[in-house]
Amino acid sequence: MPATRVLMNNLRQVMAEDGDTRSRLDHVVRLIATTMVADVCSIYVREADGALLLIATEGLRPEAVNKTRLTENEGLVGFVARTAEPIAIEDAPRHPAFSYRPETGEDPFHAFLGVPILRTGGVTGVLVVQNQTERTYGEEEIDTLQTISMVLAEIVHTLNEAPSPQSAPDRRMRGAGGGNLKGRVFCEGLGFGRAVLHDPVVPPAKFFAADQVQEAERLNQGLVDLRAAIDRMMLIDGAALGEDPRDVMETYRLLAYDTSWAEKLHEGIRAGLSAEASVDRARREHRAKLQHARDPYLRERLHDLEDLDNRLLRVLGGEEGKLLITGDESVLVARRLGPAELLEYAKAGLKGLLMEEAAASSHAAIVARALGIPAIGGIEGLTTRIEQGDYIIVDAEEGSVHIRPDDVVYDAYRSRVALRSERQAEYAKLKGLPARTLDGTDVSLMLNAGLDLDLDMLEQAGADGVGLFRTEFQFLVSESLPRLEDQISLYKRVLDRAAGRPVVFRTLDLGGDKVLPALSQLREENPALGWRSIRFALDHKGLFRRQLRALVRASGERPLTVMFPMVTIPEEYRAAKALLMEEIAWSAKKTGKQPSRLEVGVMLETPALGFAMQDLGPEVDFLSVGTNDLLQFFFAADRMTPSVSERYDLVDPAALRYLKMVAEICKAHKIRLSVCGEATASPPVALCFAALGYTSLSMAASAIGPVKQALRKVDLNAFRKGLFERMDKPNGSFRNQVLALAAEHGIDTADS
Repeated sequence: MPATRVLMNNLRQVMAEDGDTRSRLDHVVRLIATTMVADVCSIYVREADGALLLIATEGLRPEAVNKTRLTENEGLVGFVARTAEPIAIEDAPRHPAFSYRPETGEDPFHAFLGVPILRTGGVTGVLVVQNQTERTYGEEEIDTLQTISMVLAEIVHTLNEAPSPQSAPDRRMRGAGGGNLKGRVFCEGLGFGRAVLHDPVVPPAKFFAADQVQEAERLNQGLVDLRAAIDRMMLIDGAALGEDPRDVMETYRLLAYDTSWAEKLHEGIRAGLSAEASVDRARREHRAKLQHARDPYLRERLHDLEDLDNRLLRVLGGEEGKLLITGDESVLVARRLGPAELLEYAKAGLKGLLMEEAAASSHAAIVARALGIPAIGGIEGLTTRIEQGDYIIVDAEEGSVHIRPDDVVYDAYRSRVALRSERQAEYAKLKGLPARTLDGTDVSLMLNAGLDLDLDMLEQAGADGVGLFRTEFQFLVSESLPRLEDQISLYKRVLDRAAGRPVVFRTLDLGGDKVLPALSQLREENPALGWRSIRFALDHKGLFRRQLRALVRASGERPLTVMFPMVTIPEEYRAAKALLMEEIAWSAKKTGKQPSRLEVGVMLETPALGFAMQDLGPEVDFLSVGTNDLLQFFFAADRMTPSVSERYDLVDPAALRYLKMVAEICKAHKIRLSVCGEATASPPVALCFAALGYTSLSMAASAIGPVKQALRKVDLNAFRKGLFERMDKPNGSFRNQVLALAAEHGIDTADS
């Protein structure tokens, strides 16, 4: 690859020179044309509307620069941008995608080679060489141009880096009006700060290899360190990993040892790139291919390869495990994120979280809600639109992201923050008051929790207790199974910090989308309906009994409330309760201690359980509705699939009639009713549950104030009468009917 090395050496000098970006680009196209013996070399940059603008050329008419534009569906340049793949053509004018532009003077040129300029996962431009003679460009020339395009991506990017002269000097914006993105609200709130990309970024200064032998050695050592780290993950608990050859982690490990991947990285170094730049080139190619991959297996493999690229970059940079957040006004931007990673970032201070991941039930989304971090997910093209250091507004009330907002948008944001602060002040005044309706019905407002730091919100939000403590987080954020002593310690702290308030511990809700790092599972076609929750626990009795023992030991002689998730038939509940009673008997015999009061409940997540409550009767102390899973099972709509996850509404006559039936069965058997799903965060929905007889509602801390305010304004008997009338004779949008009913009772429904 002598031509590539010559080009890289020359480009290194260009990058080190003083001068503006335009003059550098002119220098670059002359270098490429000369070194590759090309008659033409041109650079097109993608504009905000997708059009491709000619910004530099050697060989075409100079007056065409900054004038010739091609739409993303026009010409061979548009074809390269659209497919994100290089294209080499012997006689371009004969190609059906060719678009003739007379102002460029390209009439005599036949041979065409175009490669995409890739950055942060998207095509930001196209690099082209042309020759008068009809010829076919070889693989080495294509590879050379792709290598150069990666360096060009950083040079081209600086065209948009200069601050806007119209921006206010104290606004700290890198240009006004970077655009808006839309997504799904994971945790409500407003945030503003500088973007921090979860993916490592290779600075332009590290693109070139000063010493190829040294860079090859660095890469080899980086691969050794990466593979050793993955091997350690695999050896955490060898007995627990199982032997399924399709195991996710084993596949990931095999990719790390893939010689073709390593050889591809070494090719970049031989071409003159540094170890980091070579890995970054592979990452850009994987991302571009991922955008067009339709086969699920291929997409999964590309996701894994991209993750390996990211890990290797952190290893090479000595940043494995280090956080990028240094200030107290940061917004984390990620494709996907695990709960442990988010917890690490949260310790450094976050004003918001943005993810391409689309599941509101993802672990990171749940942790974000627990931490009260404004979060939006399901944002297409997120990491291709936001750059490191961009100032952005996270509007997790409307589900909008404003990139490099102008003064008008920023001032509107500040006004909304002030209004939100006023509302919070109103809610704070209610903290010591009961959630009692005008006609005297008391409703317990509880906190959903899963982390130690969630309990900081008990006092602040004025919660009556913890209506749902998710015990699985301790397992999910650890690479090994928590020891008995660790579990006992956590549950003791929770009870201590609750200071006598009730705490409902939900036993392990694992499986499905919550896969333990230390315990592999078979892949399932539909994990939501598969081996998860109580099914998983009863099939892992050792793991389950250890948790039950920890709960009993932690309670000592204090009251203990335990709830089993996703019970479908009475036998599952009875089997789980029997194990709990055995652990209580064991504790009484060995320590002389047992809970002073025991309450055992069940989560209503499967529709079948509602009809089985008649059979369970007095065996159950309380029932708690898990709205997330109940909604998806009731309507057969996978909540992990964006196209259907929001199509069906829990505020629906059929769903409310079902919940009313369950409430009547439980009332006949004196079973206490509660709700612990995310739906209760909406005041109108909370009123519906209260009207149906569910008078213990558990929610995120931020929702307690608005729900309490609504309850204290309403005559529940009158609201119930209006609700039942509408349930009997629904007309049009039922949610709109309920919102209108709430508005009649003076309830603010603007955010519902």
